[in-house]
Amino acid sequence: MKHFLDIHTTDPADLRAMISHARAMKAARRDRPRGAPDDEQPLKGRMVALIFEKPSTRTRVSFDVGVRQMGGETMVLSGADLQLGHGETVADTARVLSRYVDLVMIRTFEEATLHELADHATVPVINGLTNRTHPCQIMADVMTYEEHRGSIADRKVVWSGDGNNVFASWAHAAGQFGFDITFTGPEPLDPEPDHLAFVRSRGRRAEIVRDPVEAVRGADIVVTDTWVSMHDPQSARERRHNQLRPYQVNEALMAAAGPDALFMHCLPAHREDEVTSAVMDGPQSVVWDEAENRLHAQKAVLRWCLGV
Repeated sequence: MKHFLDIHTTDPADLRAMISHARAMKAARRDRPRGAPDDEQPLKGRMVALIFEKPSTRTRVSFDVGVRQMGGETMVLSGADLQLGHGETVADTARVLSRYVDLVMIRTFEEATLHELADHATVPVINGLTNRTHPCQIMADVMTYEEHRGSIADRKVVWSGDGNNVFASWAHAAGQFGFDITFTGPEPLDPEPDHLAFVRSRGRRAEIVRDPVEAVRGADIVVTDTWVSMHDPQSARERRHNQLRPYQVNEALMAAAGPDALFMHCLPAHREDEVTSAVMDGPQSVVWDEAENRLHAQKAVLRWCLGV
């Protein structure tokens, strides 16, 4: 049994195999009508539980569609449906769900909830997002870059903004796929030192550069994310806007990165805040490919977890 909990805890060879498998499955679907099932039905007869303590668009739809395309069925559960960790312990929920379903994907708040679920489940568990990491998104992002520019190894990724959970998984990917990463943002929103330390432990460069224009020089990818969470109070939103305004990804910043640099954003985006519409809709943006590739990358993760 294999869980997919984080990029840095998954063997690099397995990560590379998942990317290759995702690209092959995407190619196999290229001329197929939208929504049609795959020729292979590796999840036929399988039931996948999709648990959402946090609301979602891309994660919910892409996992649901991916399971169905591969012949499986899904059961979508909210935190209210389960009262996870409140009416019943997470461990007991894991034990019970394991008797009903073949795999659990969870999108939750605390990393501890994910790990407790995985520790007590007897079926594979996939991390659909926690407050600390977002590994499925970055698998799609690596796939997207390599579709457009070839191998991501030895490239330079620049993150502009808040050192959040998406940045953490980018850092983990830097160590596992062999590229360098630069964070540019205000000091109060620096990423966790452990994430940068992991990159360096794998022999890759991980640095913090305060000047965003200097940071993006020579970048192969410029990445950002929303400045505020839907759960942040208004006072926190205003403070973050003031802190992050100098790190907006706009046409001038992309020009400093160079014409070959790609722009990425995991979505949803707040246009004219962390990124301008001119960049989002511009020739360097691959955000819609990223969104589509969540489907293909997660299908590969599902198959890896289930060994099918």
